[in-house]
Amino acid sequence: MSKVFLIDANFRPLDPIHPAQARQLLRNKKAAVYKKFPFTLILEESKPDISVSPLRFKIDPGSKTTGIALVNDATGEVVFAAHLEHKGFQIRDALTSRKQIRRSRRNRKTRYRQPPKHEWFRKGNKQPCAKQRRENWLAPSLRSRVDNIKTWVERLRKIAPIEAISQELVRFDMQLIRHPNIQGKEYQQGTLFGYETREYLLEKWNRQCAYCDAKDVPLQIEHIHCRAKGGSDSITNLTLSCEKCNLKKGTKDIKDFLKKDSARLEKILKQVKQPLADATAVNTTRFALLEILKATGLPVETGSGGLTKFNRTQQGLPKTHYFDAACVGQSTPILDIKRLKPLFITANGHGTRQICRTDKYGFPNRHCSRTKFHFGFQTGDIVKAVVTSSKKMGQYVGRIATRATGSFNVSTKTGLVQGISHRYCKRIHAKDGYSYAF
Repeated sequence: MSKVFLIDANFRPLDPIHPAQARQLLRNKKAAVYKKFPFTLILEESKPDISVSPLRFKIDPGSKTTGIALVNDATGEVVFAAHLEHKGFQIRDALTSRKQIRRSRRNRKTRYRQPPKHEWFRKGNKQPCAKQRRENWLAPSLRSRVDNIKTWVERLRKIAPIEAISQELVRFDMQLIRHPNIQGKEYQQGTLFGYETREYLLEKWNRQCAYCDAKDVPLQIEHIHCRAKGGSDSITNLTLSCEKCNLKKGTKDIKDFLKKDSARLEKILKQVKQPLADATAVNTTRFALLEILKATGLPVETGSGGLTKFNRTQQGLPKTHYFDAACVGQSTPILDIKRLKPLFITANGHGTRQICRTDKYGFPNRHCSRTKFHFGFQTGDIVKAVVTSSKKMGQYVGRIATRATGSFNVSTKTGLVQGISHRYCKRIHAKDGYSYAF
């Protein structure tokens, strides 16, 4: 089980403790619950003389999800792990919907408006009056991803003695892929040689044979244009193949080998030129995230995705985002993951400013209340509801959606429960823009 975070009365982060110690402190009334997610206790007195063991904050950024881990470099213990799910696609869809609704409204209400008559206004109504983008501007969907990680770095620094950060800066080391003989870094030599290329191809070709779509079989790196006839080792000339298809193709040209399957030939030649969309999203934000991490004043270590996979497979760990995070960088020790229970975090945002909802055609059909709080609760709070009577008898824990009538909806890990009265609800975690699950 993950450790419990502990701070003293002066809000100084102490070493995370075992859950049994946390129960004992609460039983003896020497500590109180400071925060529910992640679970944190605060002592009744300060402990200025207690030394603490430094932790390393490790991040495996992704386009949809990000892995987070706190590792003790001295002991190798993973004291905390989290799976952070971003809302980039929701932001993109919301911006698209807003653009469509505004365009429809302008078309309805200003249909016959004449163009401006003043020359200076016509000139100013073009590109010069558009919003000038900042030098380090990112699309809102990408910016939210960076801000989510920044938020959790700041939150965990308040409750854990973090003194170093490791970030997976690039998904793939493209320079190493193009020039396999490059020197200068230890991880590019020895047993890791060629690891970046293999991992890149596995991601690009969906971990299946390009010629027969076979999965869960040993895959080999195959040259589309064979080397015997002048083919190069460039990444644009490589694909994945099962042993049967590789032997069958031999030194044949791919056009001769697939002359009876023109659709597959076209698909392979098209896929060769396509970059990785997720890797592109990560690469777009990597340096913005790096600058934010450096601004914390802590030493920041970086590593590549190929190195992360090498560290993970060397220790026999399964493929998860939080284990990938624990394996980021050269500093990765022999990890101790006994009874680790990760926290699953989902970014939900803080609501919307829309004053009305619209139908699928963009016409307003219902009003949104300006009142945020109802009976002391607001949408996004995490509550514990103990229903003692009615058809919905039972205990429910989850994120609520409030109504002015006092009948709330509770989103639990097993599904949505509707019509829970506010009288049965007790708030255990105030709304902070995220939802949590184990």
